[in-house]
Amino acid sequence: MKLLLNLLILLLLTNCTMAQIPAGFKQIFNGKNLKGWHISRTTHQGTTPDVRVEDGAIVLTQQPFGQGGVLLSDKKYKNFELYLEAKIDSFTNGGIFIRSSESGIAYQIELDDAANSTGNLLGERMPVSKSMQATDRAKVWRPNDWNSFRIRMVGDIPHITLWINGEQMWDVKQPKNDFTAGVTTGMIGFQSHWTTLYSPAELGWNILDSWAPGAQHRFRNIAIKELPADLQE
Repeated sequence: MKLLLNLLILLLLTNCTMAQIPAGFKQIFNGKNLKGWHISRTTHQGTTPDVRVEDGAIVLTQQPFGQGGVLLSDKKYKNFELYLEAKIDSFTNGGIFIRSSESGIAYQIELDDAANSTGNLLGERMPVSKSMQATDRAKVWRPNDWNSFRIRMVGDIPHITLWINGEQMWDVKQPKNDFTAGVTTGMIGFQSHWTTLYSPAELGWNILDSWAPGAQHRFRNIAIKELPADLQE
C-alpha cells in the first residue's frame, strides 16, 4: 500500500507539472537528457558552459567561472509559440534566444534580475529596430521561483509577443527583419553570458554582464507550437 501511495503521489505531481504546458504544444525537452539540443562551438560567449539535466530541468551555469555559452535546439523554427518555465538566480545574465544562428545571433528575451531587465527584448550580436521592456513584470513575477514564459514569433518581418505568468508584457512588430540577409528561421537557445567582472577580492559584481560563481539558470517544461510557415502578421 505504501508503494502504491508513493506511485500515486508521483503520478499526481508529474501530471501537475505537465498540466502547465498549454494545449497543442509539443515538448522539445524530454526532461531526462539533452537529446535534441547541442552546445554552440562558435559563439563568442564561450564553448564550455556547464550544462546538465537535474530534476527534470536543464541547468546552465559557468564552469570554469567566466566561461559562458549557448545551448541550442537542433531544429530550426520559423513561426511558433514557445512555452517554458524558468528559474533564475540573482547576479546572473542570460537570455532566451529565438531564431538564433549557430553562433548565437538572435532576438533575445533577457534574463537578468539584478539589472531589472528580465523580459526585455534585445538583440544578441545584432541591433534590434524596436527593443521592448517588460515594465509590468513585477506585478506577476515570483522571485527565486519558477516563472512561465510564452513567446510568439511570426512573420518574415518579426512580430513578437511575450507573456510572463500568463500576463502580456509587450507586443511588437519590427519595422524590418534585423537579421543579416533577412533570415527567417533559427534555433531556440539558452544563454549563459560570459563574464570576467566578478572580483573575489572585492566580493562584488558589476551588475551588467554578471554571473555569480555557482549561480544557475534552470529551464523546464519546454514546448513549442509550430505555426504555418506562410503566416504573416
